[in-house]
Amino acid sequence: MKSRAFIKRSLIGGLLVIMPLVILYFVFRWLFFLITDLIQPATNWMIVHYAMPELVADLVVVVLILALCFAIGTLVSTKVGQWLHARFDQYLVKLAPGYRLIKDIIGQFVGDPESSPFAKGEVVRVQLFGRDSPTTVTAITTARHQNGWVTIFMPTGPNPTSGNIYHVPPELVEVIPGATVESMMRSIIACGAGSDKLFAAVDAAATDNMTEN
Repeated sequence: MKSRAFIKRSLIGGLLVIMPLVILYFVFRWLFFLITDLIQPATNWMIVHYAMPELVADLVVVVLILALCFAIGTLVSTKVGQWLHARFDQYLVKLAPGYRLIKDIIGQFVGDPESSPFAKGEVVRVQLFGRDSPTTVTAITTARHQNGWVTIFMPTGPNPTSGNIYHVPPELVEVIPGATVESMMRSIIACGAGSDKLFAAVDAAATDNMTEN
């Protein structure tokens, strides 16, 4: 029995080391071929005009695209760039009605500080079932209303990109000081594992208050 348990433990330990690397390899492989397919016309142009190997041409095109993104990002951070960007947005909204929706969705995923709660939201613990219920849920604040109410997004585990939206009074919301959205998301992906560390500061303060009283 001990040898069977040892073999099982060793096998699982090896899988825990190898499987993430294998999955990461396939993700990067898929991403690489996706990007190279998209930039293939530019790569072909570089190959024809500069006689570059295909891999080198791919890397040069990717670097040029990143440099262009950086230049545009730098431009829109200026007042003139912001004005041009606003005019450009207004034009595209009229020309392509779905542009605004696509832009907002991309902003959510890349962590745009202007639109993404994953970039600026507060990690909170919410008494979703009322003050009389001791049950709480982990959530992110996405909006604060003029009447004091708070809109929260409660992710579902282990997939934090799906969840539910609730509008609750402020007395049911407890902000977790020092907690980051990244650490909160890790606990959601782990189906709650790590919540003790996430709420450690708040729980310690509550214990101290009870001791003093």
